[in-house]
Amino acid sequence: MATDYDAPRKNDDESNDDSIEELKGRRNEAATPTVDEDEAEAADSYELPGADLSGEELSVRVLPRQADEFTCASCFLVKHRSQIDHVEGTLIICKECAAA
Repeated sequence: MATDYDAPRKNDDESNDDSIEELKGRRNEAATPTVDEDEAEAADSYELPGADLSGEELSVRVLPRQADEFTCASCFLVKHRSQIDHVEGTLIICKECAAA
């Protein structure tokens, strides 16, 4: 789109000529109604390519908590003892949760 840079510009005085009623009317005209859509229903309608993993078997070896690990009482993640921030009675809190 071509712009004529030599054309006179609109002054600030001219822009303040709009009345408050006109501005409110324009704001209401510009507002469009929003559609309330359930995210779960919208997600069900999408089919992602390669997303069907029902025939796949996962082979993940799960190890029990080691002697040098703890379970954070806030985030419930198993972390190394070096990540302990503080102990509240019998509850152990990790550094990440204590910072939050």
